[in-house]
Amino acid sequence: MASIPPQRRGARYVIDIDELDRIPASEREALRRVASRHAFRATEYYLDLIDWNDPDDPIRRIIIPRPDELSDWGRMDASNEAAVTVLPGVQHKYPHTALLLCNRVCGGHCRYCFRKRIFIQDADEIAFDVTEGINYIASHPEITNVLLTGGDPLMLPTARLVDIWERLSRIPHVGIIRVGTRMPVFQPWRILDDDELLAAISRISTPQRRLYFITHFDHPRELTGPATAAVDALLRAGAVCANQNPLVRGVNDDPVVLAELFRRLSFAGCAPYYVFQMRPTTGNKPYAVPIVRAFHIFEAAKRHVSGLAKRARFTMSHATGKVEVLIVDRDFIYLRYHRARDPLLDGRVLLFHRDDSAFWLDDLTPVAGRGYPAIPAEQPDLLEAGPE
Repeated sequence: MASIPPQRRGARYVIDIDELDRIPASEREALRRVASRHAFRATEYYLDLIDWNDPDDPIRRIIIPRPDELSDWGRMDASNEAAVTVLPGVQHKYPHTALLLCNRVCGGHCRYCFRKRIFIQDADEIAFDVTEGINYIASHPEITNVLLTGGDPLMLPTARLVDIWERLSRIPHVGIIRVGTRMPVFQPWRILDDDELLAAISRISTPQRRLYFITHFDHPRELTGPATAAVDALLRAGAVCANQNPLVRGVNDDPVVLAELFRRLSFAGCAPYYVFQMRPTTGNKPYAVPIVRAFHIFEAAKRHVSGLAKRARFTMSHATGKVEVLIVDRDFIYLRYHRARDPLLDGRVLLFHRDDSAFWLDDLTPVAGRGYPAIPAEQPDLLEAGPE
């Protein structure tokens, strides 16, 4: 029998901590306890990117459990997604955008995942049959954007994924179908070896209705040859690509590293889209960076790159909306609702006292009359002094 090429061996999924024989057995025992609470999963390909001689290797921090994940910091549903879940597997937080949670499996489990609850609880948030969700979208003409997420939609069989795309593409008011995926990072051959998938993208992504692939690269070393080839295959098939990622302690909380990520993403044709403040999800404390420090890292990184590489916005996905961090000065933090759950708050500027220890919007103290959600919609003049 012919030997399997190395890249195909890398497609195998690893879910047992004891298979990580490059970690001493004495350490694996502690990691098993973490993985019993916050699930572990990786591909051989991704594990091979780790420098196992470096205990602080950023790829290792992304994928290998740490004992300090067992702290009680945070909540499982840090952004209260339950409050905007209108049907099983359907979230409708913003008027024009709906989320279909169509899969509870990922190629790998990032240690800081904000939706890790779906890997350790019953999958009542996921709809394996999306018919009801598609009917909901069809009956709401204000929805122009649909995001497929979960889990990773590219873990679905191609035929099932394409069926979802085709059903959504028949809804006249849906102009964008987005796929949130980390498969170019964890297993690029899922894309490179699937002619059926690429043909479907070419058929469905048209000048009238586009398929967007929202990738999730965290560190420049994830942009390997196969990974960038997978992005290129998506682009050549007619998809549009953009990247979003959290700011992760020990991974990309360095302006030089983050600038290199932005630069290489722009070279690959995958525009930086959002950089997120780490959500205060249970187990995420080892990976969180305070807001003020994260903002300064983000701004410093943008100063190192050209315009096309500095398009990302630094935001928090708060329960009340997507809040962009605009300015941090000596005394205050200025924020703006980039998107708000209440449409009347869209674009509103918020003002909080600077707090260098704060990790989340709820940790900040608002300046009287300028916090959320106390700014009355009928008094937009209150916001005029805010930076635009």
